[in-house]
Amino acid sequence: MKKAITGGITLLIIFSSFQLTAQPAKASMEGGKKIYEATCLACHQADGLGVPGMNPTLVKTKWVLGNKKTLIKVILNGLKGGEIEIDGDSFHNPMPPQASLMSDKEIADVLTYVRNSFGNKANAVMPSEVKAARVITKTVAAKPVKKATK
Repeated sequence: MKKAITGGITLLIIFSSFQLTAQPAKASMEGGKKIYEATCLACHQADGLGVPGMNPTLVKTKWVLGNKKTLIKVILNGLKGGEIEIDGDSFHNPMPPQASLMSDKEIADVLTYVRNSFGNKANAVMPSEVKAARVITKTVAAKPVKKATK
């Protein structure tokens, strides 16, 4: 009997932890929505579809649903324009870097919102993931450029 109870409790804990990671926190989604509306909506639009040829869609693309590290780097560093291709279309408007404008939590919240809105369904982005990407970005940016020798 004791083994059955212990096994049941173990399964309950495993199932509960799965539910917590599968579903983004309500506070993160609400905070992310506010940030999206204030910062991202003008370019990516209320429906996340962007503007053809200018600002990319955020709906069910590899950029949004794929590797979180890549998406975080886009937000931190911005884009010069023409760097993203979706379904054969290139997007040419530059995106300003947000690293100095948003905290790790704000970036995590807005990315969690985008990854779980507009028909998207993906894992939440954690502030610790943004923090780690910031450290890597700063390290890469801080490396001196070798000059060509004659």
